[in-house]
Amino acid sequence: MTVKHLYLVRHCQAHGQEVSASLTEAGFQQAEKLVSFFEGKKIDRILSSPFRRALQTAEPLAAARGLEVERDDRLAERVMSGTDMADWKDKLKETFADFTLSFDGGESNESGMKRVSSMLGDLLSAEEGHIVLVSHGNLSALLLRYFEESYGYDHMMKMSNPDVFHIELNDEETKICRIWS
Repeated sequence: MTVKHLYLVRHCQAHGQEVSASLTEAGFQQAEKLVSFFEGKKIDRILSSPFRRALQTAEPLAAARGLEVERDDRLAERVMSGTDMADWKDKLKETFADFTLSFDGGESNESGMKRVSSMLGDLLSAEEGHIVLVSHGNLSALLLRYFEESYGYDHMMKMSNPDVFHIELNDEETKICRIWS
């Protein structure tokens, strides 16, 4: 395998968690800051969750690079439940203790990991070596966990909006580094 560089971006500040939730004014400004943040870094492709806030995070960078944003459903946030739960943080933590746990109308972390694994299998065999992935907190934690099992609930709860991780892969090792500050 040649060296691969994946840049995992958690979307910028948004008005909510719904699929249609838009970025806030601050979020749009953060998306513009990502353009300068990635200056000097090679980018071959940009893939995004189909959720509006993720697409709005990816679009300025794609426009600046003359690239299309590729929507990939496998980057969509894991929906924990079909109904609102007052104790959602406790329930979310439980899903990291038991990856098979799912709630009514929701998806388990195990299912989310299968999406991550499918997408990464495609990307790791692709010709392009520098790929930006725009997603969400829970799915980002699962993607990082794919490479390093220690990533989980606590890491996810410490992520910012936006956040950026550089994942460098080669035949010998995988390096993960949080590069947003």
